[in-house]
Amino acid sequence: MIETPYLLFLGDAPDGLAAKVAQGIKDWRPKNAVGQFRMEGCKADMRLPDMTLEEARAAGAKTLVIGVANRGGIISAAWKKVLVQALEEGFDLASGLHNLLRDEPDLVAVAKATGRQLHDVRVPSVQYPIANGVKRSGKRCLAVGTDCSVGKMYTALCMDREMKARGMKSSFRATGQTGILITGDGVPLDAVIADFMAGSVEWLTPDNDADHWDMIEGQGSLFHVSYSGVTMALIHGGQPDALVVCHEPTREHMRGLPGYKLPSLEQVRDMALQLAKVANPACQVIGYAINTQHMGDDEAQAYLADVETRLGLPATDPYRYGSDKLVDALAAL
Repeated sequence: MIETPYLLFLGDAPDGLAAKVAQGIKDWRPKNAVGQFRMEGCKADMRLPDMTLEEARAAGAKTLVIGVANRGGIISAAWKKVLVQALEEGFDLASGLHNLLRDEPDLVAVAKATGRQLHDVRVPSVQYPIANGVKRSGKRCLAVGTDCSVGKMYTALCMDREMKARGMKSSFRATGQTGILITGDGVPLDAVIADFMAGSVEWLTPDNDADHWDMIEGQGSLFHVSYSGVTMALIHGGQPDALVVCHEPTREHMRGLPGYKLPSLEQVRDMALQLAKVANPACQVIGYAINTQHMGDDEAQAYLADVETRLGLPATDPYRYGSDKLVDALAAL
């Protein structure tokens, strides 16, 4: 088990989106976030107290969590001095990067010498099966997106919270590093061998009560040439009964791909639904989750109203305005 509370390490993150792991922990497990550690040049800010390692230990922090999700998931050489010092000062380290802590000889040596723990959450701990496509009992909802990091995890978490508040049967199913650090369980999907990805999603969302919903955290985008594979595995392995299309309207291009523009909501809706119907012909798109964090209230409300009028389904920013509309649509299925 990863000991809490955490000191969130933002390193030299170039923007807030690069520190989405830290942001997710801060927003969904605020009691676990004592403060943040930022290096020179860091442009991310969780609006938590900036702390030295010594200050964080005095405040009770037990684990330094790497809150950065950079392209390729690499432990930067510039971070090493802080990570080593954290171990020496009594912190455990936790990371969801592809570049594993356990594969860094200097960190392993210091952890062994100090008796500290290295936690790599992006490591599959189960021998997953190959997907068989057999229909499972229970219901499943999957968030799909126009791009990476547009709010798919937040959408599933917001809907799960609202469903539980209503007394509905619901489970959030984490499929990425941030979701796993928030909930303590899940499948690190993008670290699963390709042939077993869909099977791991089947394993994550097993047979359940007929009125139980698995709220599946989405990953990547069918239109993102770097990460479309994980999205396909979720669509076919998840066999969703419902899809929610997620979008961030202020993006000028796909995340990390300046040569690619974002697809339209209609394009994602149509392609995702066609592919979902391969595994579940009854699947439906039930609404749109719009990430309006960079829009003023009037602009956001106008955008949501336009989406509803144009596409004929409920649209909301589930984190900013609540997920009631989307949960109502699920309950009506």
